[in-house]
Amino acid sequence: MSRVALDLGFIQIYYYTIFVFLGMLLGCLVIYKEIKKEGMDSDVFVNIVFYSLLFGLLGARIYYVLFNLSYYLNNPIEIFEIWNGGLAIHGGLLFGLLVLLFYTKKYHIHTLKFFDIVVVGLILGQAIGRWGNFFNQEAYGGITSLKALSHLPKFIVDRMYIDGYYRQPTFFYESCWDFLGFFVLLFIKRKKYLKVGELTGSYLVWYAFGRFFIEGMRSDSLMLGPIKIAQVVCIVMIIIGIYFLFFKRRKDPKLGSLYQKEKLIKEK
Repeated sequence: MSRVALDLGFIQIYYYTIFVFLGMLLGCLVIYKEIKKEGMDSDVFVNIVFYSLLFGLLGARIYYVLFNLSYYLNNPIEIFEIWNGGLAIHGGLLFGLLVLLFYTKKYHIHTLKFFDIVVVGLILGQAIGRWGNFFNQEAYGGITSLKALSHLPKFIVDRMYIDGYYRQPTFFYESCWDFLGFFVLLFIKRKKYLKVGELTGSYLVWYAFGRFFIEGMRSDSLMLGPIKIAQVVCIVMIIIGIYFLFFKRRKDPKLGSLYQKEKLIKEK
C-alpha cells in the first residue's frame, strides 16, 4: 500500500496529510457547532482556529525535531518534510494552548469554558489523525506474532509487517481509545450539574491515562535518556486533570460555575 494518495506529477498528496487535516476539519466542526450555541462570532472563531492550528502544527514539528536533533542537524532539509510524519501531539497541544490563552483574553472569552468546548473536538481530531500514522507505518509497538494480531482486520495486520516482523498497531489502539473518549465526553457534557473545567479535566485524565500505557508499548517513542517523554507529560496531564475534576470542584459553591449556565463571552 502506497503512502501517496494522489500523485499529480508536480505534487504528491500523502494519506498522512489527508488524515491529519481531516481530523482537524471534523474536530473544528464539532467545536463550531457548540460555540454557535454560545453566540460566538464566526469571524472570531475562524481567527482563533487558524492561528491555533498553525502554531499547533509548528509546535508539534518543533517538539519532534528537538527530540531528534542529532538526526535533523545532519539532514536539515527533512525538517520541513512533515508529510513523512514526525508531528508530536504534546508539542502541538502546548503551542495550541498558548494561542488559545492569548486569544481568549483578547476577545474576552471565558477561557476554561472554551477549553471545555475545544477538548471534545480535539479528541475526535486526534482519533482520526492517528490513521495518518498507519499509512506512514509509524507509531507502532514492539515485535509480535501474526497469531496475536489475528483479531484485527487484515489490512491493518498487513501494514504492520515492518522490517521483517509483525508489530503491535499502537496507533490503532490509541485511535480507538480516543474515539471512545469522544463519546465519553459527549455523555459527560449532558450532566445537569457539570462544572466548568470538568470536561477539560475529563479529557486530560482520559487521554493521558490511555496514552501512558499505549506509549509503554511503542518502540519509536521520543526519549530523554531512558525516559519516554510522552509518559512524563501524561503524568503531568493526569495531575492537572484530577485538580479540575476534584479539587477545583470543592472550591466552588454547589451550584456555582455550572457549564450550562456560565456564559462563554464575558461582558466587557
